[in-house]
Amino acid sequence: MNEPGIEGGELTRMAVLALIGQRGPTSRAVMGRELDLSSATVSQVTKWLIERGVLEPLDFEPSIGGRPAQLLGLVATAGHAVGVKVAADHLTIVDVRLDGQVVNARNEAFDVMAPDAVVCLARSLRSFIDTSESPLLGIGVGVPGIVTRPDVGTVDAAVLNWVDMPIGRQLRKELDTPILVENDVKALAIAERLYGRGRTRRNFVVITIGRGVGFASVADGVLRRGASGGAGEIAHAVLNGTGPVCACGSRGCLEAYIGAEGLVTAGRVAGVLRGREGLDHLVEAADKGNGEASAVFSRAAQRLARAVATTIAALDPEVILVAGEGTASWRHWDGPFRSTLARHLPVSMRELPVEVDSWEDTSWARGAAAIVLATPFDRNALAGRQRSHVLARLHGSRDGIDDELG
Repeated sequence: MNEPGIEGGELTRMAVLALIGQRGPTSRAVMGRELDLSSATVSQVTKWLIERGVLEPLDFEPSIGGRPAQLLGLVATAGHAVGVKVAADHLTIVDVRLDGQVVNARNEAFDVMAPDAVVCLARSLRSFIDTSESPLLGIGVGVPGIVTRPDVGTVDAAVLNWVDMPIGRQLRKELDTPILVENDVKALAIAERLYGRGRTRRNFVVITIGRGVGFASVADGVLRRGASGGAGEIAHAVLNGTGPVCACGSRGCLEAYIGAEGLVTAGRVAGVLRGREGLDHLVEAADKGNGEASAVFSRAAQRLARAVATTIAALDPEVILVAGEGTASWRHWDGPFRSTLARHLPVSMRELPVEVDSWEDTSWARGAAAIVLATPFDRNALAGRQRSHVLARLHGSRDGIDDELG
């Protein structure tokens, strides 16, 4: 049964694009075989996509006796998306092509507490947007909080002091552009599924460490969001009701222990850090072999492993992907995390691979852009009622954005 709002022809086009996105340049014969489509349907769909500049004919496959088959590939410049990561004190904004390549990036200061914060965000995005011939498919916004529906974009984010913030509606009004909003860790998982190691894996989890702690899961190729968008919110699961105060206002959350501030506090208690010394000094001390500094990271790694073990056992992923700014110090987490996790998992899962992602400043924002860029490739993408606007732009029609979502 077709998803409401997606016609059968659009589903077929999505299937073709998804296959090429996963495999790279592909012949029509392979498309028909892999997608169980007739040659007439494949010809019709690929012709439609070529005419609109989304696919392009490439070289012919080497012949093994019959007529050589021509390969079709994605036109990377057929569309682009802007992604922005919103933090309490800064923005990271990127411009990303349809193939996932970042072509422009900018960091700038941002005061999330300002009364006109969303207007300032819109102004920053407007000044960044590339006005080249490549159509802007939309803007993805990544936030450290809970988003019930990405196509609506209402945010609850304690660390930003946002409660029921209608950022999606306000940005659509300011920019007249499709706006999709998602939790930043879930957005990273979408980027992994679209462009990273998740392309060949249908079941994986993403764990992020850095200023905070994040968790997201993809099962059978679909991002799990939960009933209200809060799936994976392990950072604010309370471990000890009398523990340290967390940024969310509760006591004893996981993040309060192993987020950046929690690690600094532990470093001070251990006598490693003094005065205004922060996390960089803690990492440096551990790098130099300071046993107390290493122990701070070891305890954090063990606490993280214990916190995620039950969830991982329930999900049974193919791999754990570790990402985030904190991966720069992962060598001090790695051994304790793996050994503790193995002890708390069923025997059949104790060899579960743990892979650490290379991290760049633009990674969060690229994930935000992936929310938009996934729309043409995946029927399970999060575009909702913004989907038609995104696809219209990809297919050559720049329609206005009516704010029917409120």
